[in-house]
Amino acid sequence: MSAFLGEVIGTMILIIFGGGVVGGVVLNKSKAQNAGWIVITMGWGFAVAFGAYAVGSISGAHLNPAVTIGFASIGEFPWADVPAYIAAQLLGAFIGATIVWLYYYPHWKATDDKGAKLAVFSTDPAIKHTPSNFISETIGTAVLVFGLLAIGANEFTEGLNPIIVGFFIMAIGLSLGGTTGYAINPARDLGPRIAHFLLPISGKGSSNWKYAWIPVLGPITGGILGAQFHYAVFNSGSLNALYILIGILAIIVLIARFSNTNNDIAYKKQQSL
Repeated sequence: MSAFLGEVIGTMILIIFGGGVVGGVVLNKSKAQNAGWIVITMGWGFAVAFGAYAVGSISGAHLNPAVTIGFASIGEFPWADVPAYIAAQLLGAFIGATIVWLYYYPHWKATDDKGAKLAVFSTDPAIKHTPSNFISETIGTAVLVFGLLAIGANEFTEGLNPIIVGFFIMAIGLSLGGTTGYAINPARDLGPRIAHFLLPISGKGSSNWKYAWIPVLGPITGGILGAQFHYAVFNSGSLNALYILIGILAIIVLIARFSNTNNDIAYKKQQSL
C-alpha cells in the first residue's frame, strides 16, 4: 500500500468513528442520543487511535494537514510530499463522511435540527466571535502538534503510541473543545463539509461556508506554531521561543484590555443619553 492510500484509509477511519459518534449523539431516534460531550471526545480519541493503528506503519498516520505542514516546517517531513498527503487526507475525510451519511440514512429525515445535521460533518462555534474562534483553533492545534512531537520523543511499549495519542486527543477535546468543537484538523472539517454540501441529506441547511475558513487556517497556523515551539525549546535549547510566547500573550492581553475599556466607555455614554 502506498503512503497516499494509507492516508486516505486512515483519515476515512478517523471520520467514520468521529463523525459516527457525533451522529449517534445528536441525531433523533439514535439509541445514543444525548449521550453527551464526554462520549463525543472519547469517540474522536478512539477514532484517531484506530486510524493510526491501521496505517501508521505505512504513511506515519498524519491524518491531518496541520500535522503534515507542521512537521514539514521543522524538517520532520519532506515538503515535496505535503500536497499528496493533504489531497489524500481530504479524500479520505470525504469518503468517511459519505459512509457516515449512509449509515445514518433514516435519521436525517427524523431530525429537524439543521445545525445538528451539520455538526455530524463539521464544526461550528459555541459563540460566534471570529478572533476568538480563530485563536481557539490555533491554540488547540498548536497543543496537538507540540504534544505529538513530545509523545514521539518518548519510548513506549511497542504498539502503544496510537493509544497514547488517542487519549491525548480526548484530553484536548475535554479541555479545549468546548469553544469551537475542536476541529484541529483542516481535512476533518473541510472534507466532510464538502460532503454535507454535495450529498442529498434530507432537510439539511446551510454548510456554513462563511465560517469554514477558520477550521482550515486556524489549525494550519497552530500546527506550524506548535512544531516551531517544540523545535525551538527541545532541539535548539533556546529560551527565545518562550520569551516570544510570553510577549505575544502580553500583547493579546493588552489589546483585549484596551478593547474592553473602550467598549465599557461607549456603553456608559450610551446609557447616559
